[in-house]
Amino acid sequence: MEKTAPVIEGPPSRTEGGWTFLTNHTHVIVCLAREPELRIRDLAAKIGITERAVQRILSELEESGAITKFREGRRNRYTVNLDYRLRHPLESDCDLAHLLKVLR
Repeated sequence: MEKTAPVIEGPPSRTEGGWTFLTNHTHVIVCLAREPELRIRDLAAKIGITERAVQRILSELEESGAITKFREGRRNRYTVNLDYRLRHPLESDCDLAHLLKVLR
């Protein structure tokens, strides 16, 4: 019988060492690529960080051009710039489209 990896819902367990392979910035990008209309509250709950931390990350991502924020009525909607190149020299030949493809 072949074992399959469990589906993980919500933030990672902090008892597993307290770290993950991906940054919170990456988690925000992944969430917004899947659900562009997520509220800050929902992002914070999914990622397991504070709403204030999500606000800071969204500001940094928007300032860098990785995401664009659009106002729709009383809510915000986010678009991920798939052509955005990753910033670290080790990944600079990769863009967000490639990263998201790997993570799906």
